[in-house]
Amino acid sequence: MVKASALYIVIVIALVIALLCSSLIGAAYFYRLQYQQKLRYDVLGTNLQSAVNLLLATDEDLSKGKKSDLFGSGRDSVFLKKLTWGVYDVCIAEAFVQKDTLFKVFSTANPIDSTKWGALYVIDEDRPLSVSGKTLIRGNAFIPKAGVREAYVDNKAYEGDKRIIQGQTKNSDKKLPGLNNTRLKAIQALFTLTPTDSTLLNDSLTISFRSAPRVFYLRKQNISLQNCKLSGNIMIRSDSTVTIDSTCKLQGIIIAAKAIALKNGFRGTCQLFARDSISIGSNCSLDYPSSIGVVRSDDEVVKQQEKIAVGQNSRIQGIAFTFEKKEADIKPIISLEKNVKIYGNIYSQGLLNYKDGVAVYGNVFTSRFLYQTTFTRYENYLINITLDASKLSHYYLSSDLLPISTSKRKILQWIESN
Repeated sequence: MVKASALYIVIVIALVIALLCSSLIGAAYFYRLQYQQKLRYDVLGTNLQSAVNLLLATDEDLSKGKKSDLFGSGRDSVFLKKLTWGVYDVCIAEAFVQKDTLFKVFSTANPIDSTKWGALYVIDEDRPLSVSGKTLIRGNAFIPKAGVREAYVDNKAYEGDKRIIQGQTKNSDKKLPGLNNTRLKAIQALFTLTPTDSTLLNDSLTISFRSAPRVFYLRKQNISLQNCKLSGNIMIRSDSTVTIDSTCKLQGIIIAAKAIALKNGFRGTCQLFARDSISIGSNCSLDYPSSIGVVRSDDEVVKQQEKIAVGQNSRIQGIAFTFEKKEADIKPIISLEKNVKIYGNIYSQGLLNYKDGVAVYGNVFTSRFLYQTTFTRYENYLINITLDASKLSHYYLSSDLLPISTSKRKILQWIESN
């Protein structure tokens, strides 16, 4: 005769078996879901890379965004968008299946064309280029037909390499190679952007490039930015002067104003465009990829000299340029104080004024050099200056704004992803 307790044992064993079976079924179901999700994300990853490649290869206007089916199957959908962002472009690539989405936001720039690249390009004004002191020119150079010569300045002779130019020399033209007109128009349009906000708080703000841009229009009020952290899809527009304190942390934003001033010790990554002047204090650092430019609109009446002034011991990694369509009697000027370091490109449509210890690791386009002492002014003299194209990183990317870039695009910086 079976004991009554055996019934309890059977029930317990049945429960254990039921739990084990349900666990196995649940594990199998969960594994299947995870396996299917992994397959979807593998496909999404492949499609996302295809979207990135399409954005790098296409010249199509994608400012409003475009959905596309990669293979016509209805299952490989991507979203492509390209925004003009100062001298660079920002691209948005998305791949999605049902509710699953992968995205990448990145900026693009252009490699350097080696056939057009040189440490120096100075226009031909039918006079030679003179060198003196501890001057170094390393890289190809486009110089006047009159050539380059050694000179005595303040009773000091040229002390550099006897070759003077350590690279190939080619004849320059009477005018500088032109800037990209399409990119210039995009930069000029920054001064007339439709605003979304009229008040900029001294606070922290980060805006994704996947959302609408925040355009702060400060009108004609002089404003000083202090103790703020701004990054991402942010543009500041002003009809007056914008002063930026060293306490500000700027990452990737654009500022377009009549005049811009950076106080001593500022450090950040940004793009600054002005109509009249940009002043950078001493010991400042604009990290790569930054750009600064003074740009006059096509119909603007010139009232004062365009000027970019960079203070002592400051460093710029990126692009510095001046442009005016209607040439004025007073030429635009880029002025570099003692021991300024430029890693990238200088394009001075007018004068490049410099002091002792200036070094450009990249290239210089200018109409004329200017070196001033207390009593004397020297034009087209290179005195105690370093122009060294070989010191620029091989990974450096420029902008299609400049005449030394190729039409090919590469990824400059990864900005956002999931």
